[in-house]
Amino acid sequence: MAKGKKVTVIGTGNFGSTVAFILAMNGTCHNVILRGRNYDVTKGKALDMSQAANAARQHTIVKAAKGPEDMAESDVVVITAGAPRTPGMSRDDLLTMNAGIVKMYAKEIKEYAPDSVVIVVSNPLDVMTYVALKYTEFPRERVLGMAGILDAARMAHFIYEKLEYGAGQIRATVMGGHGDTMVPLPKFTTVAGVPIEDLLDSEEIGEIVQKTRNGGAEIVNLLGNGSAYYAPAKSTTVMVDAILKDTNQIHSCAIMLKDDYGYSDIVSGVPVMIGAGGAEEVINMTLKNLQVKKFKNSVASVQEMVDKLHELKFFDDLV
Repeated sequence: MAKGKKVTVIGTGNFGSTVAFILAMNGTCHNVILRGRNYDVTKGKALDMSQAANAARQHTIVKAAKGPEDMAESDVVVITAGAPRTPGMSRDDLLTMNAGIVKMYAKEIKEYAPDSVVIVVSNPLDVMTYVALKYTEFPRERVLGMAGILDAARMAHFIYEKLEYGAGQIRATVMGGHGDTMVPLPKFTTVAGVPIEDLLDSEEIGEIVQKTRNGGAEIVNLLGNGSAYYAPAKSTTVMVDAILKDTNQIHSCAIMLKDDYGYSDIVSGVPVMIGAGGAEEVINMTLKNLQVKKFKNSVASVQEMVDKLHELKFFDDLV
């Protein structure tokens, strides 16, 4: 009998739990392993999700991990662990705290799931993807950050709010780092194939771009305690599905650049073709001059945080 697909989700907060729940409801994989700090709580959530899968007539079994060895033979490992943003806190404030957490799990993945594709969603996203890549020592195509799909979904929602039609037919494209320096691309954004620039004026598009940049912070401020997780979790499972089903769909994801868009050895969000091996190919698009400049600023902001970690001797234990 063929081995069923297996996904490990690290972190059982709202985000990780929702990722696991969506996977259980989709039935894309046979096994979901939940890895959390409190085994009993994790086991309770896993039981609840497995029973939900039965209600949905799906074959997915969700189990709690007793230790890192339970992630063995995972096709995909999703890292959601880390402290969430609180009101007034920037993604950068989370830098050193979450880098340590991601480093620990990256080492476990290297040892116990050496053939997996890793999806990082801990913030600051681009830097955490960089940390995960360095400590798993995987090829770059097997360590991706989830950001562009979420940012594009937010942009699509704000376009719908403005137009009041086209829901489900809006295809937005966003590049660059996940955060205030992201680069939404109206040029590559359409509603049922119609360019957004034919439907809205530049001022309206500017408003949408600004709302997209602040999309996460707006939800943090409204919730008052915690950050968004429904849209981020769904965006993550879109990537998991593309890998498990080997769809070769194109999505914007954070990846270590290697002579892409003029940059190397730094992580940023670019369109990639996702299949069974992770990022099968980086798609190079022609950007306008202003977009080139904004992408440069975005890359520089990630480089600044990576440099900060180097200053703190964070990477000194790498051989």
